[in-house]
Formats: sequence, structure tokens, C-alpha cells
Amino acid sequence: MGRHRIHANATERKRANRALHRARLQAPCVQIGALVTLYLGDAHVIAPTLQHIDALVTDPPYGVHFDFTKRRRTAARWTANIRGDDQPFDPTHWLRYPQVILWGAHRYRLPAANGYITWDKRGGATPDDFPGCELAWSNVPGCSAVHTQLWRGNRRAGEENIVHGWKLHPAQKPVALMRLCVEKTTGTVLDPFMGSGTTGVACVRLGRPFVGIELDPQCFDEARKRLQAEVATAHQVELFPVQKAGGMGATAR
Repeated sequence: MGRHRIHANATERKRANRALHRARLQAPCVQIGALVTLYLGDAHVIAPTLQHIDALVTDPPYGVHFDFTKRRRTAARWTANIRGDDQPFDPTHWLRYPQVILWGAHRYRLPAANGYITWDKRGGATPDDFPGCELAWSNVPGCSAVHTQLWRGNRRAGEENIVHGWKLHPAQKPVALMRLCVEKTTGTVLDPFMGSGTTGVACVRLGRPFVGIELDPQCFDEARKRLQAEVATAHQVELFPVQKAGGMGATAR
């Protein structure tokens, strides 16, 4: 069987390609350093216009329709819900990339996986009404892994611990978890549902090219500021490397 025909003829194909090109040009774009490119807009419109994407790593809105604006026990209160979370998520469009790691695998229908990544959010703590784990689907061979990191309301292990401040996004994931995902892929990484930019932070720390897309202007601005700070820190580390004891330039004390 031949390839499925998307457009009826060459004229329609050219017209569709021009429309996609215009949509890409109209989308506000921010370049941060040499490796980070951010787009503000609809991922379903912008992503098809992007070239040279090797891997998709993302945590999409699942269609859970959870109300994050209600006051809860954690004292955290969001002024708006996650855009798109009130509609069922269709993963079909996002499975065409060579390497895919897609979070929320238990929320929607997916084909057989080459591997799963399980995030154990309890870290040995006793069960309660918080979800004990989350699951990511992947087509990357040998991708199965388990990441254990406490993440239960205000109790969060790692650099996102409450002592360092509040979460930047209602559904934020730890950098360590997204770093594990990025390390299992190669090449340029796309996160079409960028949120606060955690996947991008992992890419910057690993020296990997990153393209992020976010529909919500407030989340986009948060991610932009966060990634600008991360890139600036990475440049400082490159410019002023820490000398090991006994190495050149070390001073005896």
C-alpha cells in the first residue's frame, strides 16, 4: 500500500504549506542562546512547520479537567487552569516523531510501547489520596526505567523542595525526571506543551538543542525567564570552570 494522501493534489498541498509557513512566522518566537527556541502559540499549528526535530518529550494536558483554582490543603492556589485540559487528548499526531516520550500514558489510548518510564511519587511514604505514580509511553527501544522522587503536595524532594519556593506550574514535573527522559533520546528535543519549561531546563543542562511551544502567555513568560536564567548560569560555568584541587591554577592553603 502507498502512503496515505493528505492533500487531493499538488495545488492544495502548496496552499497548505504556505498557510503553515505563515502561521509559523506569526507565532511569537524567542531565541535563547544557541540551543533554545521558544514559540508562543498553538502546538498543533506550529509543530508541523518545524524541521530537524529528533525527539518529542512532553507532558501534555490529558483532558482530566481538574480544577486547579480551588483552594486545597496545600495552600497553593492557581488563578487559572491548564489550557486544553478540559478536552480529551488525542496522541495520534505526536507519535510520528522518531523518538517519543509521552507522559500520561494511563490517560489515553496508545499503541504497544517499546518501553515505559514510571515515576514513583511516594518514595516509600505511606499511601494517601495523592497519585502514587505516573507513567510515560515511549517508542525508544530499551526505554523502560523507574524514577523515584517524593512529590506529594508541598512535600517534594530535590531542587523543587518547598524550601526553594512554590511550583511554577500546576502540573510541574521535577527536572531530574525530565533529565532522565532527555538522556534516553538523541538530537533536538521538542516539547509542544512546554508549561514552565522543565524539559528545556534538562536540555540546557545536558547541552541539547531544545524547541518549546506553549499556548498560555503567562506560562510561556515563566518558561522564558526560567530558561534565560538557566542558559546564563550554563555560560558562567563554561567561562569560569571550577579548578580541581591540585590542578593548574590551584593555590595551596
